[in-house]
Amino acid sequence: MKYIFVLLSCVFCHLHAQHKIDLDKKITKELDTLHYLKTNFELKKSEYRGKPFSYLLSKMTRIYPRTVWNTPDIKDSTIVERSLFRFYDINYPILNETKMLIIWQTGFSYRTADSYSRRNKYYFTNAEKKLYGSMIIKDILVYR
Repeated sequence: MKYIFVLLSCVFCHLHAQHKIDLDKKITKELDTLHYLKTNFELKKSEYRGKPFSYLLSKMTRIYPRTVWNTPDIKDSTIVERSLFRFYDINYPILNETKMLIIWQTGFSYRTADSYSRRNKYYFTNAEKKLYGSMIIKDILVYR
């Protein structure tokens, strides 16, 4: 009986250690996403300012936006002033999730953007890629 208890304790400790390693890998992956977006896009935002969003998308080689959420202008709620791009498959907020906020040079129709979002359940599809591709970037902010 004593040996069985020792054996089970060892197995439990091994499983717990393996779970901790898996969690550490997941945290590292999230930090890599943040690091990749910060170093390649936010810190080099002068390269992207005044250029279409399609140019920024063409430079994204390691990850790609999964969902997009639009924010109407404070003064005119019919115009999209900024868009929030998320990089996870899950379509609801995640704690400490990495996001990229794009502020547009000129706004565009909130009604059009909202219809695309609802039709595609906020996922960033080829239709959104075409819609946002010609929009000019004013500023980029990456945060968690």
